[in-house]
Amino acid sequence: MKIRLLTCLAAPLLLAVCPSDAHAGDLKIRFEYGGESKEPAMVEVNKDVEFCGKHDVKNERLLVNPSNKGVKDVVVYVYTGRGGSQLTDVPASDKKHVLANSECRFDPHIVIAQAGDKLEITNPDPIGHNANLNFFKNPAQNFLIPSGGSKTVALEEAEPAPIPVDCNIHPWMRAYVVVLDHPYAAKSDENGDLIIKNLPEGSALTFRVYHEAGRIDEVKINGKVEKWTRSRFDVEIGAGVKDLGTVVIPADALTYE
Repeated sequence: MKIRLLTCLAAPLLLAVCPSDAHAGDLKIRFEYGGESKEPAMVEVNKDVEFCGKHDVKNERLLVNPSNKGVKDVVVYVYTGRGGSQLTDVPASDKKHVLANSECRFDPHIVIAQAGDKLEITNPDPIGHNANLNFFKNPAQNFLIPSGGSKTVALEEAEPAPIPVDCNIHPWMRAYVVVLDHPYAAKSDENGDLIIKNLPEGSALTFRVYHEAGRIDEVKINGKVEKWTRSRFDVEIGAGVKDLGTVVIPADALTYE
């Protein structure tokens, strides 16, 4: 895939990105919690208790792997807002993403999509659910989904922030949808690992990091404290894999409740 970036002169308010010929590189990061991990609390199941109470529904706000302190669901993406990188010739996308109301929780907890994609919200549970999406750029949605039913939402515009998805019937249920104007994003797995593939090589890109449990503005990489002002950081992308290493997030930056 070949991507062109706006020249420095064309974008004076943006990070200068002036590659001569953009190929593909990858960015690899591992996120680690800087404090003692603990088991996520069980949520209070107070609706449809007969069904939902059978499942171990946990608070997914902050999930830390007890064996290696990896932080799950850290989202990293190329930031294209004011002061960020400006991408052009981004390939169009029309993928379908599925968000299921499964066992009284949303699965997956984080959906990363591109403008032009569709989001299908399904309900394999034997009880009814609803989905409430308070978009900024796309039309707000709030609809019931009966057992076995589904509803498809068109994601026509990129959103300036991750959008919460709530089930008002079961108030502990929450997921997030990240809608970007490009495909350069990833979320960390249960070990804290993520990789963003096919980034433009030979360019300095601005990335933004997001986690629902708090702001990540200061981290430690290879024992050195680094400031990520406004949760952003810059990386020069070269050929192959750029491994940022293990990024330790201070314990006071993220909260379990």
